[in-house]
Amino acid sequence: MLDIVKKWFNRYFFEEEALILLLLIVVSLVIVITMGNVLAPIIAAIILAYLIEGMTDRLIKRGMPEGFSVWLTFVVFIGAFFAVMFVLLPLAWQQMSNLFAELPGMVSRLQTVLIVLPEQYPTVFSESQIQQFTQLAATELGSVGQYILSFSLASIPNLVAALIYLILVPILVFFFLKDRQLIITWMTGFLPARRPLLTRIGEEMNQQIANYARGKALEILLVGVATYGAFVWMGLNYAALLALLVGLSVLIPYIGAAVVTLPVALIAFFQWGWGSEFFYLLLVYGVVQALDGNVLVPLLFSEAVNLHPVAIILSVLVFGGFWGLWGVFFAIPLATLVKAVINAWPVPEAA
Repeated sequence: MLDIVKKWFNRYFFEEEALILLLLIVVSLVIVITMGNVLAPIIAAIILAYLIEGMTDRLIKRGMPEGFSVWLTFVVFIGAFFAVMFVLLPLAWQQMSNLFAELPGMVSRLQTVLIVLPEQYPTVFSESQIQQFTQLAATELGSVGQYILSFSLASIPNLVAALIYLILVPILVFFFLKDRQLIITWMTGFLPARRPLLTRIGEEMNQQIANYARGKALEILLVGVATYGAFVWMGLNYAALLALLVGLSVLIPYIGAAVVTLPVALIAFFQWGWGSEFFYLLLVYGVVQALDGNVLVPLLFSEAVNLHPVAIILSVLVFGGFWGLWGVFFAIPLATLVKAVINAWPVPEAA
């Protein structure tokens, strides 16, 4: 048994770079898993700085001084950051609170609609089934309300930490932008001078993650803004909350759009019933989704991600389970990175 393990180890770790790469992967995973909560502000700042670094590079390429480019990028980031924190999120939270306050009335209206189903379709629905469904809906509604209340009470001690993060994360983002080359040079100083494997994987990782992450962030913004404008124009209730959900749904391929369609359709139904406004809204929502899938995605992601749909869904589940929203956001580029490591891993030539 030991001989088999030794042969396998010698086959795949016969080069120094392979061992270093394995060590880097293991150390990174251990740090994220064991100290993820402590290092959350630093990790978030690194990710945010990485996402907006492209703007700094473009400004420098157009002839602007590096210092001015960094400051201009940071000012734009600060404006967007605090707009999300103090405008979008409070508005979405207020609308979510109003939605939970109206849920009992919505359940009553749904019960009124369902109670006539046994009379119209006696072979399909029975009164006992409808009663069981309404009781289950009422029970789940009560549990959701209790969860929201407990979540609100439990989050009170974390308000101070949240305020610290609001100050700490922007400061870290600025220094990561300003001194990014210095930090990269310092980190690469611990690596061998000759590192073709790490360089090849690093270049592919940077290209894949940068293109995908920045494109996905822009897609979330455009889809969210377009959806919000359409919902406000049609007078749909909870437009900001639903637009936020629709924008975030693009993070999960194949599943997100299908899942978020349900709350959009339910809110529209409870507001208008089976009227023409309901079907017009679904039509407009379908147009937004079609434009996103057939126009926006091909423009933003010109380089197709060569991954099987099963691999994409599996990566979303795995990385989302490890790192939550950030894991879902970076699931596809991380899966591409795993594939790049496997393809680039040195294997001795057969004798």
